[in-house]
Amino acid sequence: MTFSLLALSLAIIWIVFGTTRFKLHPFLVLLSSSIFLAIATGLPLPELPSILGKGFGKTIQSIGLLIIFGTIIGVILEVSLATQTLALVILKGLQRLPLPYAVSCIGYLVSIPVFCDSAFVILSSLNKSLSKRTKTPLVALTVALSTGLFAPHVLVPPTPGPLAAAANLELENLFLLIIYGGILAFILIIAGASYAYFLAKRLPYEETKSPIKQEESELSNLPSFKKSIAPIVVPIVLMAFGTFISFIEFYSNLKWLHQLLKTLCSPVFALGIGMLFSFRLLEKSTGKISDLVQKGIVVAAPILVITGMGGTLGLIIQQLPLTEFVEQSLTDTGWGLLIPFLIAAILKTSQGSSTVAIITASFIAFPLLGVLGLDYEIGKIWVILSIGVGSMTVSHANDSYFWIVSQMGGLDIKTAYKHHTFGTFIQGVLGILIILLGHWLSVHFFN
Repeated sequence: MTFSLLALSLAIIWIVFGTTRFKLHPFLVLLSSSIFLAIATGLPLPELPSILGKGFGKTIQSIGLLIIFGTIIGVILEVSLATQTLALVILKGLQRLPLPYAVSCIGYLVSIPVFCDSAFVILSSLNKSLSKRTKTPLVALTVALSTGLFAPHVLVPPTPGPLAAAANLELENLFLLIIYGGILAFILIIAGASYAYFLAKRLPYEETKSPIKQEESELSNLPSFKKSIAPIVVPIVLMAFGTFISFIEFYSNLKWLHQLLKTLCSPVFALGIGMLFSFRLLEKSTGKISDLVQKGIVVAAPILVITGMGGTLGLIIQQLPLTEFVEQSLTDTGWGLLIPFLIAAILKTSQGSSTVAIITASFIAFPLLGVLGLDYEIGKIWVILSIGVGSMTVSHANDSYFWIVSQMGGLDIKTAYKHHTFGTFIQGVLGILIILLGHWLSVHFFN
């Protein structure tokens, strides 16, 4: 048991140092970690190729299409300027709110289908325009947008991290994860907005020197709100309906209808239909559907490769007697949720990528579900959420998102550390406290 824990610890250390100090691609680091752990724990060498292929293939089979459909939707929303439409309409609808809260809400919705890195680049000009017209400190609006984009990115499918975690933990009800993750992400973006609002009141306004585009003057060239929101809403509605019909008994002569609806409302078909709705946004765009689909696949490829190799590592980790160690170490399963949180937080803070942190932590957490008393649908969701908030604790210099926020948001490095990094710390700590409280309440009052 001690040797297995030592081998796992060395593998995790290598994942951290391999991706940070030696700047190796996560695929190579995860592959080498898998081979090392398999050999160190006594896996027969002739079985190694089979294990590598099995773990990789099983993971791709589970979430491959989901990730591809999700990234294609995100690319089309970005190229068609639908994200600008969503941002401007939401801003107009929330004009009575203090500006930092409205900006965070924009980030909340836009970040669900679009990577937070890309979304920040897209919306940064809007942020600067709002700062100039309202005389609000740009630092405050930058923090509001960065934290508003970050929370849904790590908590709400169809972003790749939560999708991968759901597959790795064999979660069946993806719609339920969207609901739980969406609620928690909303609470966390409000926390980020509150911190940004505090900064807006405390910091002085400084005039920006760069020319600002007037996005409102371009509204006539943007796609409609209905077309822009459909690729996001339609898959969610379909998955919700799929959950609903699972509780309905159909007459024997209508079983075919039940099977058809169940198929159309499955996550793969729901996101596929959402992708078809996104094609409607290209009527006024010069981009061809085939070109944008190709771009979406290119964006998805690194995620698929990393996730698949993470599946191999996870399959090997499942052979380790980790449950015995956890069973001897923990007396309160509620506090056991700190384990996936801390693993994800250590990986995130050390190597920078939230997606890699989520994938790796979820594979390590899977064999522990039983001993933690979380081997059921809601329990798995608590684990995924704890991993998600761990993967946002914290964003700093080894995170590409940190540099995008600082450079596009007009922050110097010291200011980015002081406010953006601290904002993600607030969200991560608050997130795990809410999860621990929510799990305790569900165990003691709702069971």
